[in-house]
Amino acid sequence: QVQLVESGGGLVQPGGSLRLSCVVSGSIFSFGVMGWYRQAPGKERELVGGITSGGYTKYADSVKGRFTISRDNAKITVYLQMNSLKPEDTAVYYCTKGSSFASMTYWGKGPPVTASS
Repeated sequence: QVQLVESGGGLVQPGGSLRLSCVVSGSIFSFGVMGWYRQAPGKERELVGGITSGGYTKYADSVKGRFTISRDNAKITVYLQMNSLKPEDTAVYYCTKGSSFASMTYWGKGPPVTASS
């Protein structure tokens, strides 16, 4: 059974930083694509970005230059470093795993991130 367990969400002031972590179990972590999606209140879920097994990364235009995704295969963990957070980044953030950026099979429960003063 594949499980994705996220940690690191919370409340931060605009301009601040947070790092989300996602530990994967029950799957061959080194294969496939790991991604982060988010869903803000009243909005559709959207791709924040992702990273392939080879280290290629992809980001939504809204977070380019502010967010960084990385993975540590030895720790079976993927990270989302979020800098210069804006109120519009407020959302529930989901860790995902799949065969491609458009085909995510497994989802975490999603920690909330709130950027507010």
